[in-house]
Amino acid sequence: MDDTNMSDNAKPSDTISNDMPDIKPWWQRFTAGLNEFYHAPYRQTMARAARDEEDFFMLLMFAESLGIDNPASFYTLELQPLFLENFHEWHTRMGMDRCPFDHVGCC
Repeated sequence: MDDTNMSDNAKPSDTISNDMPDIKPWWQRFTAGLNEFYHAPYRQTMARAARDEEDFFMLLMFAESLGIDNPASFYTLELQPLFLENFHEWHTRMGMDRCPFDHVGCC
């Protein structure tokens, strides 16, 4: 066998991939730009809605401790230790300067 036959057996995909530039980085930048274009106007609105939802969930979790009758307290009682870290931020955002609980020393 001569060397010319080996070069003729090259796969077409090898020659195509060497000739064409890689468009993957360009495509990733393009889709990131489109995401930014479509999501930028709504980012603040979505963040506010997520914060309001989190505030409502915190109120639901700590309602029994605040003196509000809560029918879901059985289910939320075990979640309280997990969300106690965020409790100080929540009660200051809700307008309570000091912690409403005597047994929790967050302030």
